[in-house]
Amino acid sequence: MATPLPVVGEPRLDLPAPDVTDATALAALLADRTRAGILRMLADGPHCVCEMAAALGERDNNVSNHLARLRDAGLVRAIRHEANARFLYYERDEAAVAVARERLLAVLG
Repeated sequence: MATPLPVVGEPRLDLPAPDVTDATALAALLADRTRAGILRMLADGPHCVCEMAAALGERDNNVSNHLARLRDAGLVRAIRHEANARFLYYERDEAAVAVARERLLAVLG
């Protein structure tokens, strides 16, 4: 049997709406399986597109497009390989990821 709700006064119709704009944009960005997988893979260190594409079962160009979205959001950045500057590796921007985590936690409580 459900517990009855406590009796309260009049409805509070003047409650301020929370600003969840950043959190919802972030949630939409991470709602994609490939982007979420990329961000999780990069938590373990830098990877090149070909490594991530192979691990995720995606084409290189598809992973590159998803990386562009994550780069635009400031969550990842490209770095040149030290030994061979032709190769780009991607890494997470941990400061930006920490801010993103806080924004999501603010919504989830």
